[in-house]
Amino acid sequence: MMDFITIIDYIGTFAFAISGIRLASAKQFDWFGAYVVGLATAIGGGTIRDILLGVTPFWMTQPAYMVVTGLALVFVIVFGKYVIRLNNTFFIFDAIGLGLFAVVGIEKSLTCGFSFWVAIIMGMTTGAAGGVIRDVFINEVPLIFRKEIYALACVFGGFVFYICMLLDLPAALTQLISAAGVILARLLAVKYHISLPVLKGL
Repeated sequence: MMDFITIIDYIGTFAFAISGIRLASAKQFDWFGAYVVGLATAIGGGTIRDILLGVTPFWMTQPAYMVVTGLALVFVIVFGKYVIRLNNTFFIFDAIGLGLFAVVGIEKSLTCGFSFWVAIIMGMTTGAAGGVIRDVFINEVPLIFRKEIYALACVFGGFVFYICMLLDLPAALTQLISAAGVILARLLAVKYHISLPVLKGL
């Protein structure tokens, strides 16, 4: 049986891969190009995290992530007219992937014995870095550099995770609440146009 955090990781991979593939389709990439963008979106943040933590990148020992990305591509191909044409599809899948991956990053950092402030940074990296790579691949300004709340949503989820730990909540419940916190923060930030001040040029 897979543990709960692995299930979250696979769901996050599927969601993030769809967000990348969906944007690649808007740029009229071919199937292989869309797969590459989806894969980079899904594994990019976790790869950077693992390198910083000094461990072998997760996808090099678990080929299931390649398969999950392939399933995401098939999903978009089969249900393309429903997925691609929905204006909010990218945003929804991106928010879900962001929340789930932030939790995975936090959990892995704590498992490796790092302190919680490192775990929060690794959670942010896991959640946001893949989106940066995706946006670079499709020649867009990365979301993390725009005024929308994106990476900070992961930081918020990290503090929610910490509070849940202080309350001694079960691990699965802590993970769910923290992921929901990231997703909710992202949704509310976009809905109500909550953003940081823009640094204006001199």
